[in-house]
Amino acid sequence: MPHFHRKYYNNQQEPPYAEKMLEQGSRIIESHSLYGRMKGDIYLKQKYLSGKGSMAAVDRRGNIYLNFEAKATPEEWAYCIAHCLLHLAFGHFDKDNLPDDGRNLNIGLWAKACDIYIAQFLADTEFGEATVPEPKLRYSVKLTDEKKIYQQLLYEGDKGTLQEYSVYGTVADMIGLEHPVEYGSNESNPYTAAFACNLARAAKSAVNSVSKAGVDIDKITPPQEAAQWFLSHYPLLGGVASGFKLIEDFTICQKNEIQIAAVDPDAGEIYLNPAAGLSLEEWKFVLAHEYLHAGLDHAGRCKGRDRYLWNIAADYAINDWLQEMQVGEMPDWVLYDEALHGMSAESIYDLIVTQLRRYRKHATFRGYGKGDIIPGGRCGFGDEAKGGRLDDFFRNALRESLDYLDEKQRGLIPAGLIEEIRALAAKPIPWDVELGVLFSEWFPPIKKHRSYARASRRQGSTPEIPRPGYTFRDEELENRTFGVIVDTSGSMKTKQIGYALGAIASYAVSKDVRAVRVVFCDATAYDIGYVTPEDIAGRVEVKGRGGTELQPAVNLLQKAKDFPVNAPVLIITDGYIEENLSVKRKHANLLPKGNRLPYKARGKVFSFDQPVADHQYIGG
Repeated sequence: MPHFHRKYYNNQQEPPYAEKMLEQGSRIIESHSLYGRMKGDIYLKQKYLSGKGSMAAVDRRGNIYLNFEAKATPEEWAYCIAHCLLHLAFGHFDKDNLPDDGRNLNIGLWAKACDIYIAQFLADTEFGEATVPEPKLRYSVKLTDEKKIYQQLLYEGDKGTLQEYSVYGTVADMIGLEHPVEYGSNESNPYTAAFACNLARAAKSAVNSVSKAGVDIDKITPPQEAAQWFLSHYPLLGGVASGFKLIEDFTICQKNEIQIAAVDPDAGEIYLNPAAGLSLEEWKFVLAHEYLHAGLDHAGRCKGRDRYLWNIAADYAINDWLQEMQVGEMPDWVLYDEALHGMSAESIYDLIVTQLRRYRKHATFRGYGKGDIIPGGRCGFGDEAKGGRLDDFFRNALRESLDYLDEKQRGLIPAGLIEEIRALAAKPIPWDVELGVLFSEWFPPIKKHRSYARASRRQGSTPEIPRPGYTFRDEELENRTFGVIVDTSGSMKTKQIGYALGAIASYAVSKDVRAVRVVFCDATAYDIGYVTPEDIAGRVEVKGRGGTELQPAVNLLQKAKDFPVNAPVLIITDGYIEENLSVKRKHANLLPKGNRLPYKARGKVFSFDQPVADHQYIGG
């Protein structure tokens, strides 16, 4: 374990408060299963440390220096110590690991590339409390390789502060890069070897945690053997598998009507019925199915849909991917339809929701009428906070595994699954997601009809035989519209208007809305008329910029004879409006985050985040 060279005090002298915090941080490191076993010598001194924000630095000999006068929490100290230990473990001082063997090396950029890599590693593992900003994917290269990050920094000319990810303030936290470490033919990096050994122990611990407590590892059940196979032989799902505990209890399954399996992402548990009688290869398929439910956040993505039909749709998508990847052996009775190949869960749901009677008769791995995704802890009684942490862990595990497979160019993964993993890697925008749910309520999917007015293009092999194609009825699309009232007073920023309009445009297009009625208003209403959703985001000219009074715009839409009576209205404002605004139809309000309406709103209120750059308009 890291050796701490501490300062000791006699019985009459108490260590300063700052050193107490550092001492507690060192104990976090010592008790950690991974970092507590790593090599390194840690000294409390200021010899190499000075300047604002300087907390820690590491040299090529494995010495870590901590600024014992720096003010930090124990978690921040643990983060800084782990950061320095990882420099040693990842071999950042080794000549063999340097780009081009160290020739013409830009030391500052190499140090920053290593810091970015470690910052991403610690952010993904959620260790300690970060003292540097979380790396942003502004680079075109993935943050999974120090050399590629270094090459990208060289190409971009290092935009921004050189050492913004260093725990040594404004300079590099790696001392001695001018003289890289070289090892002989029979020598190797001892820090890297210790780190690899610790990772092996962690993997073994994960394998043991998959098995029930007290079960002989030499007499494991087929599901436990399948779980071990994912940990050791299947990188894509191995990380997700390590976060789950398998519960093979016939009593629990019987009580909760689980015929084969069910997953509780919030509790990190998978319930398996030992009486199912599946083979080892079939259990691999079942476990992979449940892992993907958790990793792809199907419980959180339900968002107001019928929970059972959403579960059915997700099952079809997952089983299609697993069949294509040839993971295990698919049982004969699972939900699988070649006609749905390549479709996402959302697309499948929109299709099956028009055939409720048919698809409600289908069964999941839990059974008929029961979804195999159990929300909210063990059988519905879990810890919400723990569930949130596990959700992030599962998504990070899938993303990192996919990055690893991309780097190694290994494995065959369906394009649809790759798209879902990539989409979930980005942090969701809560108001945007809720706005999408609202649009789904206002504009449910339209049922397609066959018509000879539109020929089917799928019958190109027999063009002499006319066949009808799918189309929408015009009368179903005529009233599929809504109104948008935009506050164009002087207090509204142009970026805010564009940001909200861009989001509205993207959802309008996805819900088959042909035209939207737009009204700008400050003290007077400016009726733009009907415009296509595409024109909302890019080519609508904002009029007005005077005082604030939105009631004229509301009255205009409510009295307009060419505006459907049941059409809803979206109001975009900063909240600095009259206190008695009256809207007598379905409506919702979009406000910049932190602003409030001066009255109690009857419609839903969405607080959208402020745009940070001119080009970051959703859908714009």
